[in-house]
Amino acid sequence: MSAVRTVLGDIRPEELGVCDAHDHLFLHSPRLPGQELNDATAARAELEAFRAAGGASVVQWTPYGMGRRAADLPLLSRAAGVHVVCATGLHQAAHYAPELLDGLRGKPADVFVAELTEGIGTSGVRAGLVKVAGGFHALDAHARWTMTAAAEAHHATGAPIAVHLELGTGALDVLDLLCGELGVPPHRVVLGHLNRSPDLVVHRQAAETGCWLAFDGPSRAHHATDWRMPDAVRALAEAGFGHRLLLDGDTVAAGARAVDGGPGMPYLLRRVRPRLERDLGTELTHRVLTDNPARAFAVDWDGR
Repeated sequence: MSAVRTVLGDIRPEELGVCDAHDHLFLHSPRLPGQELNDATAARAELEAFRAAGGASVVQWTPYGMGRRAADLPLLSRAAGVHVVCATGLHQAAHYAPELLDGLRGKPADVFVAELTEGIGTSGVRAGLVKVAGGFHALDAHARWTMTAAAEAHHATGAPIAVHLELGTGALDVLDLLCGELGVPPHRVVLGHLNRSPDLVVHRQAAETGCWLAFDGPSRAHHATDWRMPDAVRALAEAGFGHRLLLDGDTVAAGARAVDGGPGMPYLLRRVRPRLERDLGTELTHRVLTDNPARAFAVDWDGR
């Protein structure tokens, strides 16, 4: 039976409810000095604000080695009354100390599978997806290494693979590798940040494979593409791909949180949802925020 693997255990897909399909409660990276998400009190307040806006679940894409604080996630999920899905996987090499990556040589797939089926460290929390990343209009050796490991983990568990597209680029290269060379079914791949490169032709080509397309809102200040996101979503919906779309907030820095004066997780429901309901109608918007995530992140774990 299909289930979504949350930090509190497996739930029926229909229990996921209104979902922020890509966000972060905890995160640290040398590429974001001084902007770490490492405050559990702030993370709880953010989840509670999302819940108050009508949200029911958050998929945290923070992968291995980037401060997931997996042991804290069940406490936050219970306290806020929000389902949380945790990730395994690896981001771009620039987000890690070389020695951490050296310690994974030859066995990243084993780590991913263990975190999906046994738990992350001693926390007992099991991941529900694998997160990897491409580069800017290309896939370097690190991306190919991590995506190969992600594909192995998928074949062992059925887990979905969520992909950070650098500035929204490289979608077709990612699909060629994961779905072409490595045999991952397209409906098990989630492409993130597509709004950051609003190329409607590429969006449609990607959608035609059967993968999931995730759009953030709002982007960082230097990604002047927010105003194009509804048009991109509408174009895909009008082309018949409304059943492949996901929406998310992707809060990656403390200053972006609602509790710190930023838009935060509630923005997805406070501003993005009404805009899309006006443009696309309430039925399709509900599908994108509720029905689609339930299908995208549900897996037949079969006892794993």
